[in-house]
Amino acid sequence: MTPADTPADTPVDTAADAPLRRTLPRIPDRFAAVGAVLIVLVVLATVLAPWLAPYPLDELRPADGLLPPSAAHWFGTDNVGRDVLTRVLYGGRTSLFIAVAVLAGSALVGVTLGVVAGYAGGWARDVIMRVTDVFLAFPALLLSLALAVVLQPSVTTVIVAIAVTWWPWYTRLSASVAASIATRAYVDAARCLGAPAPLIILRHVLPNSLTPVLVQLSLDAGGVILTAAALSYLGLGAQEPTAEWGLMVEQGQSLFTTNWWVVTFPGLAILVTAFAFNVLGEGLRNALDPRRIVS
Repeated sequence: MTPADTPADTPVDTAADAPLRRTLPRIPDRFAAVGAVLIVLVVLATVLAPWLAPYPLDELRPADGLLPPSAAHWFGTDNVGRDVLTRVLYGGRTSLFIAVAVLAGSALVGVTLGVVAGYAGGWARDVIMRVTDVFLAFPALLLSLALAVVLQPSVTTVIVAIAVTWWPWYTRLSASVAASIATRAYVDAARCLGAPAPLIILRHVLPNSLTPVLVQLSLDAGGVILTAAALSYLGLGAQEPTAEWGLMVEQGQSLFTTNWWVVTFPGLAILVTAFAFNVLGEGLRNALDPRRIVS
């Protein structure tokens, strides 16, 4: 169809519109924006917990046990009279700390090994990837459970147990990206100029390998929070008097039919936070995927 044949109500792209069209796919969708807002609110609520919490964290009031939500206790109280809202706020600190620690450790180990494997190739890649395959052969949750059973139940145990099973995914991801970058012209030029391999990795390969890793981190945050909550729910993670969402769900499950608020609000906190990270990760992946860019 020629411009003359184009209907009058059909918009015609001009040269000035092309740059705009190329940038539009990079804008996160509305769900990603909602996820980002929810994450900011959750982080702010947990960071400001000492100022937002209406009661001290471990203040016991047995006479006020199992009070329903009210003006005095917005989320009600648990069986020993502790304010549920206060514990949800402080529990978010524990859950987010576990997620940050697991993802930071997993990314540090996984990306380092993956970039070395992807750039070096040969026997180094074979050794690193075979070790990675051994860890990937086991279901992540099952391996985390096995490690948590062996170790003493604590927040540190949860971090170690999950991180040990999470780093192989970053190794495999960064290795494939680094292997592609290692064949680029600017990397070959750096080799020809005599730049040492560590410098090439730090200045060229690693920075250009981080975009898919950042997207994967945002997608994995929700999964780490869910896994940590599962371990604490099973008694293998955080212990009393630590406030942690999974532990709070376990403590309130027997009261669900009679005192629903004890288990519902920490469960909603897990659900909302995991949902927010998932939709944010999907939005980032859609925005940063070059195959979605209109040429």
